[in-house]
Amino acid sequence: MDRINTLGRRKTAISRIYMTAGSGTITVNGKDYKEYFPTEVLQIILNQPFVTVNGTGGYDVKVNVRGGGVSGQAEATRMAISRALVEMNAEFRPALKKEGFLTRDSRMVERKKYGRAKARRRFQFSKR
Repeated sequence: MDRINTLGRRKTAISRIYMTAGSGTITVNGKDYKEYFPTEVLQIILNQPFVTVNGTGGYDVKVNVRGGGVSGQAEATRMAISRALVEMNAEFRPALKKEGFLTRDSRMVERKKYGRAKARRRFQFSKR
């Protein structure tokens, strides 16, 4: 098996991954994923595709991620890993699709409008 590269997006985060068969190391922007994503919740999000297909520890993943915050980056990486697993083995697709890992979450932050404090919040009204 050669190297498979896929892309995942969430909010403004873009994650590019390179997956090969190996010992199960995940490297994010040159660091170990546990160092890059310090909270356990984010680490669980990253490992969800492997747990779903019972493929934990079988693949080495090199991740380049930029943009957005850590939560968006973790979910973008989850999507990229899921796409790579489907590319390796098409039998994984129904399980990953059922969990929603292959669906692009298109929700974005609403833009700020003029004459408003935020996107929808108005400035405080003073009667007198």
